Amino acid sequence: MNPKIREKTMEAFASVLPITIIVLVLSIVLVPVELGTFVMFLAGAVMLIVGMGFFQLGAEMAMTPIGEGIGVMISKSSKTVIALVTSFIMGTIITLAEPDLQVLANQVPSIPNRVLIWAVAVGMGGLFSVAVVRIGKRIKLSNILFILYAIVILLSFFVPSEFIAVSFDAGGVTTGPITVPFIMAMGVGMASVRSDKNASDDSFGLVAISSVGPIIAVLLLGIFYQPTGAEYTSAEL
Repeated sequence: MNPKIREKTMEAFASVLPITIIVLVLSIVLVPVELGTFVMFLAGAVMLIVGMGFFQLGAEMAMTPIGEGIGVMISKSSKTVIALVTSFIMGTIITLAEPDLQVLANQVPSIPNRVLIWAVAVGMGGLFSVAVVRIGKRIKLSNILFILYAIVILLSFFVPSEFIAVSFDAGGVTTGPITVPFIMAMGVGMASVRSDKNASDDSFGLVAISSVGPIIAVLLLGIFYQPTGAEYTSAEL
């Protein structure tokens, strides 16, 4: 086997193995499951390890260099508009490709899937552009986060209680295996252009700021749609 493929597969194995063992123990001791479900879980775990290994290899070979290149381009550009538009488009597109978002959309029957997916993607793109501009303008990360979470807390008073958890889940699903490597790569690219001592520190916070965008977007959807069926519904095997 290729050494690089072996390395990424072992990384995926180390990540998946603990949760697999925990679920297996629980399914045997506390919540017995049917043999067919048990076999499907084991088969899914194996496929997940193989798939994550190849995905991480692809991300390292393609997504990371592209992200770094875009980050370098944004840092070298003196026009804030270019940074805003480019980061917004890239943040939106990369979020639309996130598989976790498709799963979340199926759990919120009160809002059409396409509306929820696009709202989360636009929210992610909007706050990602804010995070990129923050690096260029050298604004303190704590100030931005304080303002954003103050907005989140304010909006939560106007949203049905059962929908608040869904909004925070929306922020979590956008920190998946596709979005985070690309965003972090852009941060590395932007930091590599700057030569001051605070360049590396300023490159942090891209994911922290960007993940608030989906939360705000879904909270706004909750206000406009007045959802009553936002609770989780398990899929039938």
